[in-house]
Amino acid sequence: MRNQISFTQPSQDLFLNPAQEVGMSLLRPADFVWRPVEPALIQGFAVSAHAEINHKIQAYLTVMDRHKAFSKAIEFNTVPVLLQQASFRKSFSLVNGKCLLSGASGIRLLNRYCWENEDDDFDPEDQLVAYFQQCQSLNTTASIPLWQGGHPASIAIAIECRNTFNYYHFITESLSQLAALVDAGFQGDVFFHFPNNPDKTRPFVMDFVAALFPELDGRVFLERSPKDYDLVITAFDFFCAYFQFPPDVVGSVTEFAPSDAMFRGHDAYRGSQAILSMNSFHSGLTALRKRALQAIDGKDFSYLPKRFFVGRDDRKSRKRDMSGGEKLYEMLQLFGFDYVVFESLTPLEQIAIMANADMMVSYHGAGFTNMLFAGPQAYVLELGTLQTAVFRWGDFRSLAHASGCRYVSFFADFNKPDPLTSPSFDLDGIVPVALSDGGVAEVMSFIVSIMGKLPQLSTAQSLYPLVHRLMAVREYDRAWQLLENHNHLINGHLGLCLAKADCHKHRQENHSELFALHLAYEADRERWQTLVRMIWCAKKCDKPDVITWALACLRHDFPKRYAALTKSKPWMLQLA
Repeated sequence: MRNQISFTQPSQDLFLNPAQEVGMSLLRPADFVWRPVEPALIQGFAVSAHAEINHKIQAYLTVMDRHKAFSKAIEFNTVPVLLQQASFRKSFSLVNGKCLLSGASGIRLLNRYCWENEDDDFDPEDQLVAYFQQCQSLNTTASIPLWQGGHPASIAIAIECRNTFNYYHFITESLSQLAALVDAGFQGDVFFHFPNNPDKTRPFVMDFVAALFPELDGRVFLERSPKDYDLVITAFDFFCAYFQFPPDVVGSVTEFAPSDAMFRGHDAYRGSQAILSMNSFHSGLTALRKRALQAIDGKDFSYLPKRFFVGRDDRKSRKRDMSGGEKLYEMLQLFGFDYVVFESLTPLEQIAIMANADMMVSYHGAGFTNMLFAGPQAYVLELGTLQTAVFRWGDFRSLAHASGCRYVSFFADFNKPDPLTSPSFDLDGIVPVALSDGGVAEVMSFIVSIMGKLPQLSTAQSLYPLVHRLMAVREYDRAWQLLENHNHLINGHLGLCLAKADCHKHRQENHSELFALHLAYEADRERWQTLVRMIWCAKKCDKPDVITWALACLRHDFPKRYAALTKSKPWMLQLA
């Protein structure tokens, strides 16, 4: 029972408020709690063979884009702290018997609290929200104390691990903590504490430690929890602490969030935490990325490919057979792609191949952890399903934000007898991907277009999705050239006419944009938005006659829209 945590106690007795309760001290002042940074380019596209699945995927992507994606990514600070009377239980850390809410392990603690109490006569999530509100009221003038006992250079470092066999969790959660701590000059031994059977530990754990932290040779140990310390150093991630302090103290990320009720600001609802998590990353990832890139600097990795498809070694990872993968790779080979298995590469090779990559393609799996090491020039293409979009996409988005790469996901079908029935994550786990022949064609058309080898398409229906996807990843010049090559397909197709207008707008070709908008209006006169956009574009072109004509059309066909527009912009009445 020494390794167990009781989740039945009240939240204020279970979780540590680090500004009010003794036991955790900062080892140096925190430069920041969080800060906004430019977000990565992240896009998802539906490529199912079934219209109803595509509809579900697109509905989810629309919700993500409109209601969950922040205008900035949020970097939360990870700092060294000293714990007194610390305990490591399972994959969590405690101080004086209270659980430390830090980073991913803190989020898991909060989720576990809700799961353990879901059958009780109170709402555990409401209890957590009330707990965080209580913390905020107590912490209006309080702060996490700074250690006053001198530099604890020889004290041991302890880091919790969710386990020592999952590549994603160890690299992003545990190894990143070590990266955040090691440059501070601490000389003590390092202990990774984990809950699983030691026989399940994978070699990559110590291989990555040796490759990236050679100065710690002989000082790093894997030790199964539980473990107690009178004094120990660890890393503290401010993600959960953001909700323990009021906005007046730590600031508010709300200005970067969509202005709707899905993100509920500083109230610590689980949904809000999940939205913030997918739009954020911690500075430990930044430190790990920096150290990894320094480790390969000056070394020759020219033998590694720049374009590659990543498979997996089923002896070292869970088998997830992807239908359509062989056909996709056959096509990729024609364009210079190699086949790579990350498990067959050394740690430095895994880092180098991503740092120098132009494009990585793979189906959903832990290999996307290496996106952390990708350069901003890299396209990282994931093949997934609606299930991976809902349950896993948010996890990898943080890695894209940390690296600044271009992360593009194609969501296809489930590789199971009944692909139209959504699987149960609890019962079925992650179901493999099925990529149809049509899906292969859609993915390949995107890939070759990014490479500058624009395909020749026969119908507007096949042209429009590709143009839309290229614009979504800001490849406006490719999209414009593709439209130029298919000019005979544009007239009469609303989407293509608007796409051409968007391309001209990006190229600051105002008159050409106005002409394309007129073609869009001719293609669909039931769309009032086109007329409004024409008015604004005509204003930029100094075309008052076009404004007058568009206002007349708007007044005749859409009188309510006309009234609303001219009321908000009275200068238009002079031209009407």
